[in-house]
Amino acid sequence: MAVTKFGEYMRILRIKNNLLMKDTADKLNVKTPFLSAVENGKKKIPTDWYEKLCSIYNLSSEERKKLKLAIEESTDTVKINILNCNESQKNLAFQFQRSFPNLDEETSKKIIELLKGDE
Repeated sequence: MAVTKFGEYMRILRIKNNLLMKDTADKLNVKTPFLSAVENGKKKIPTDWYEKLCSIYNLSSEERKKLKLAIEESTDTVKINILNCNESQKNLAFQFQRSFPNLDEETSKKIIELLKGDE
């Protein structure tokens, strides 16, 4: 059974907090099979779960970052808000979207390093 990064992180949180999957499902007001399907990537992660999980598990800022990253890495689509972007940024987003399927690993790594320079 394939588990997403989100599923892996959720298991860590449950173990750390001595909770069962059912306990977390109850706190999220969902059935256990639904939570399992989300963790296995068969269902999308509901958008309100990030805040709920931060509250349920009383996550520190570092744990919040890890949860956010796990959610991002488990998502099969990415949306970019270009509402307040200038034309150059908009063109970059559209070009990246068109070129993304054809990027090789070396080029991908170069782009990541270039973008990390701004962090």
